[in-house]
Amino acid sequence: MNPYETEPAPHGADEDGHRLVGSVADGEDTAVEAALRPKELGEFIGQEKVRAQLDLVLKAARARGATADHVLLSGAPGLGKTTLSMIIAAEMEAPIRITSGPAIQHAGDLAAILSSLQEGEVLFLDEIHRMSRPAEEMLYMAMEDFRVDVIVGKGPGATAIPLELPPFTLVGATTRAGLLPPPLRDRFGFTGHMEFYGPAELERVVHRSARLLDVEIDTEGAAEIAGRSRGTPRIANRLLRRVRDYAQVKADGAVDREIASAALAVYEVDARGLDRLDRSVLEALLKLFGGGPVGLSTLSVAVGEERETVEEVAEPFLVREGLLARTPPGRVATPAAWAHLGLTPPRQVPGGPGQGDLFAG
Repeated sequence: MNPYETEPAPHGADEDGHRLVGSVADGEDTAVEAALRPKELGEFIGQEKVRAQLDLVLKAARARGATADHVLLSGAPGLGKTTLSMIIAAEMEAPIRITSGPAIQHAGDLAAILSSLQEGEVLFLDEIHRMSRPAEEMLYMAMEDFRVDVIVGKGPGATAIPLELPPFTLVGATTRAGLLPPPLRDRFGFTGHMEFYGPAELERVVHRSARLLDVEIDTEGAAEIAGRSRGTPRIANRLLRRVRDYAQVKADGAVDREIASAALAVYEVDARGLDRLDRSVLEALLKLFGGGPVGLSTLSVAVGEERETVEEVAEPFLVREGLLARTPPGRVATPAAWAHLGLTPPRQVPGGPGQGDLFAG
């Protein structure tokens, strides 16, 4: 695969993790991704700019005989941030320690991790934007001066004992870079933003994963899976596994376009990667409200889902695909949404401007 305040996780995160087209990893994904992850930058598919820049950073560090600069990777889930962190450790021939922001709720939690690091070790901190503020402030000094002050005692008698740390490389990963305070962002020597993948790159991901999973697949079958993967390698690999299951039960095990299309129809993933939840939101918006505008709460009730699920789980992809727009009066369907569901837009939205007026100019 490519494989792929303390703010609470969005309410819809759990729902996203249980969707076939959800970008959050579930238990099965975690196990499979370990086997599919590339081990070096040359094997990593996609993210050409980030790979090229990171390659320079790592080669320069090795030439100097020094630890690599701290690295911040941002982007949506499933694009390969964890994989790149492991590649950084492999390229630097260093061990890696993996933890996450939500697991570090106190400065003492971070101090315990930092004090046990070996020289040159890579510390991967996932969801770094969800780390507690006291731990965050301790991290500033650790990243810049390789030192932390451990507080011993309480009240007026408390004393700060400086603790020297061996040089290490912090790799932070975040899906919401805007939540990181500037002092923390400024301490990273390299920042890379992970982009969504194009169809051709996802086809390469599918072919590579199929080879590792011993799945026979042709070019058209891989293209069919890639086209429904929402630009995300993790989703492409998950769809490949479900198509593999279908091919083994319903066919001879080989995957072509027809088998891939039939398998994904069973799992209700359409040609653009929309699933049942996505289509139910669009159908309610188009059929019940004439394309909008309609408020989020009203739309959520019509769909029978929590407001947070519609807003955090369904809408981001629909907006990115140009099927739905968030406007001040409410949610509005675009002409592409009408076309995708094979419906004809009304000339006039009840109680509002016509569709043509909404998208004029």
